[in-house]
Amino acid sequence: MLGYVVSGAVAAAAAAGYQSMAPTAQGYGQTFTGLPRSSRQLALTYDDGPNDPCTLRLLEVLAKHKVHATFFLIGRYVQQRPEIAREIGECGHVIGNHTFTHPLLIFKSEAAIASEIIQCSATIESAVGKHSNLFRPPFGGRRPAVLRIARERGFETIMWSVTGYDWKATSSEEIERKVASQVRGGDVILLHDGGHKEMGRDRWKTVLATDRLIARYKAEGYEFVTIPEMMAGAGVESN
Repeated sequence: MLGYVVSGAVAAAAAAGYQSMAPTAQGYGQTFTGLPRSSRQLALTYDDGPNDPCTLRLLEVLAKHKVHATFFLIGRYVQQRPEIAREIGECGHVIGNHTFTHPLLIFKSEAAIASEIIQCSATIESAVGKHSNLFRPPFGGRRPAVLRIARERGFETIMWSVTGYDWKATSSEEIERKVASQVRGGDVILLHDGGHKEMGRDRWKTVLATDRLIARYKAEGYEFVTIPEMMAGAGVESN
């Protein structure tokens, strides 16, 4: 009997961990992860900026290809480099909320969760003016309270369906291979233009991989869109 109890507890813990961290899991509440696989749209998203100088170089690559992306910014970095955040917006990209300090929210109190979201939103608004209602939890970590608090404040929670694992990649080619092994269409692609531990994180491999990925998938007939554009295609409204 004890074995069944232990096994059940282990299974429950595993299920809870999956729902908390798996990007496409929906057990704790609705999040946006992309369109049906039949879609020919792809959305590039970048976390952990603004970052000097890689964000600016990434903006140059996106401009070269005439592609707009979605950037989930950390509030404390926006506070440090508001001019980079403004440049992102002025280039026509969408700016989303990635909390003020990038904590793992599943371990935070409800008051701390709300503070992280509100403080980040206020900092972004101070730097760039009105921005989107998009929110991405750091590390993808969420529990029901995280999604509820974001929703109560008018935010849509955005996850992803493809990741380039660029935080540990040894080359831009490796990032491209990781993404290509997962892309099927309608995907939200997770990449990073910064690092949550410090400003100035080396993301040159991501910048180069972005150049390669856009060229590759445009040649295959895919269209790159922002998250609000993709959500509109799914019939989901965003500000």
